[in-house]
Amino acid sequence: MLPFASWVACLGSLGLMRLMGMSFSWSLAASLGVYLGSGGWRFVRIICKTARRDLFGLMVLLKVKSELRNHQLANMTIPMLFQKVVQKQPNKTALIFEGTDEKWTFRQLDEYSNAVGNYLLQCGFHNGDVVALFMESRLEFVGFWLGMAKIDVEAALINFNLRLDSLVHCISASNAKAVIFGSELSSAITEVHGSLGKNMRMFCSGELKQENIPLGTEHVDPVLRMTSISPPPAVSQKGFNDRLFYIYTSGTTGMPKAAIVVHSRYFRIASFGHYGFRLSSDDILYDCLPLYHSAGNIMGIGQCVLYGLTVVIRKKFSATRFWDDCIKYHCTVIQYIGEICRYLLNQPFRGSEQKHQVRLAVGNGLRPNIWEAFSQRFHIKQIGEFYGATECNCSVANLDGTVGSCGFSSVILPNVYPIRLIKVNEDSLEPIRDSDGLCIPCRSGEPGLLVGKINQKDPLRRFDGYASDAATNKKIAYNVFKKGDCAYVSGDVLLMDEYGYMYFKDRSGDTFRWRGENVSTTEVESILSHILNQTDVAAYGVEIPGVEGKAGMAAIADPEGKINPSILYQDLQKVLPPYARPLFLRLMPEVDTTGTFKIQKTRLQKEGFNPHLISDHLYFLDNKLGKYVAIDTSIYKAIQNGKIPF
Repeated sequence: MLPFASWVACLGSLGLMRLMGMSFSWSLAASLGVYLGSGGWRFVRIICKTARRDLFGLMVLLKVKSELRNHQLANMTIPMLFQKVVQKQPNKTALIFEGTDEKWTFRQLDEYSNAVGNYLLQCGFHNGDVVALFMESRLEFVGFWLGMAKIDVEAALINFNLRLDSLVHCISASNAKAVIFGSELSSAITEVHGSLGKNMRMFCSGELKQENIPLGTEHVDPVLRMTSISPPPAVSQKGFNDRLFYIYTSGTTGMPKAAIVVHSRYFRIASFGHYGFRLSSDDILYDCLPLYHSAGNIMGIGQCVLYGLTVVIRKKFSATRFWDDCIKYHCTVIQYIGEICRYLLNQPFRGSEQKHQVRLAVGNGLRPNIWEAFSQRFHIKQIGEFYGATECNCSVANLDGTVGSCGFSSVILPNVYPIRLIKVNEDSLEPIRDSDGLCIPCRSGEPGLLVGKINQKDPLRRFDGYASDAATNKKIAYNVFKKGDCAYVSGDVLLMDEYGYMYFKDRSGDTFRWRGENVSTTEVESILSHILNQTDVAAYGVEIPGVEGKAGMAAIADPEGKINPSILYQDLQKVLPPYARPLFLRLMPEVDTTGTFKIQKTRLQKEGFNPHLISDHLYFLDNKLGKYVAIDTSIYKAIQNGKIPF
């Protein structure tokens, strides 16, 4: 914050000296002395420390803002921008699939997506229809959503780990009229087919086995090979601020929510990454993140679609093959989430880890305590850490490699990018307001909730929300910066130092992050309670020393001691993806509730899985044995000392 009092003293002294007849140079020197003596020296120090960072950040911001404005005036869409890339370099490799070494040029990706668009038009789909896309990461995934976008059909990108109720919810929440699924997920679709409605059309891509798919499913691959690869008819009615697709996020409560991604948002995320981290069309990017996530499909694939980079897609992250892949495909940029970095560091030394050409790692969640170890061991010159949810308007990025920081907000020019950390009540998580009813900004060093001012006319500031209006309204706060304004509430607690560097502290609300995924405690509680005949359940995240994120723990009411953890785990495997299954269980006579029967978690979270504090039965999930194992003091000590891997 600019030291206002120091400036007032400085200007006042300058005027006084001039009135006394002193020369301007002597008056200026004296005024500077007053300024520094009244505390202004701190601001000078901040300028010296941050000016280069802020100027580069301002250049990136102006570049992105200029391009956003131009595309908005021209009413461009992502397929239109992609077409420019195709025309410029049709024969350059666009995508490589590590699983088969299959390569698509930009022309091939364009032609495949054209065939998808033409086929869906023949099937009767049109502007505004939604088609769910449920498949593992591969080349066709990109071709499908891009082809849909060419005819204004919106893709709902479904997490391929989801099963049963969660899967049905996500497909239904988007109002999808059809599902395109990979043959590798046939059994998951078969399980829920009866719950999706009789009118839901089914399309399968991949090796087809008739006995494993719902009756009436259409095999799309042979049909696409026979469909015209010419551009679909000019049916586009959408523009830069219209819907492109949906990406699902756990949010803070309840089942996953369908976050709306408009064309301008896709461009904004990809372009900030491109210019902020100095990417070029000569780079080759290694993308081992799932393509149903914004990191993998926008920050990663967006570099291909919008800027002509070659992107290597890997179906699933492999710590043992990571650096070999980078060498094989001559990758210069890698993507990560915090856990990936930790997994790589835990691997034994391999010669390949120092023979690669990678210069930049882009991602989020890299723990400060392994940041330098990761950079030094693998000779990564730049860590491009960033913070930002799919739907948020307050993303930040670490542009200068400051260890541990997820981004910055300029202290010199704080209003150029209107985001703030505001004080909140730790229990209710409601913003704390001053006597005028406005939110109270945090001082440097104070943790607070990150918010971003909303302006729907500005692609940088707009908040498009979710498919559900109710979910959208929960993420908006009013009278934040001034009376009558509104802001997006991130749900995340960050801390900003005196130089404006931001550091991620915690995820507030009923969501925690584990294995790079947002886990909704409400969803886990609902599923566990259903399995256990509506038993009271409290789900929450607990910290494990030296491990990224928070591990899931469930406190379950078991007054008669009837719950068998081994059987419970077998049931959980059927209904929850691996990252959402509780790693710790606490079986207790009853779960604390409030007078309105809301589960109280504060005490449970503080006690964690410590047998010294808890007399209830405690268990942890031993992945090697594939079952829950009782926790005693020796096992607890082993977990604390990192001798039991998670």
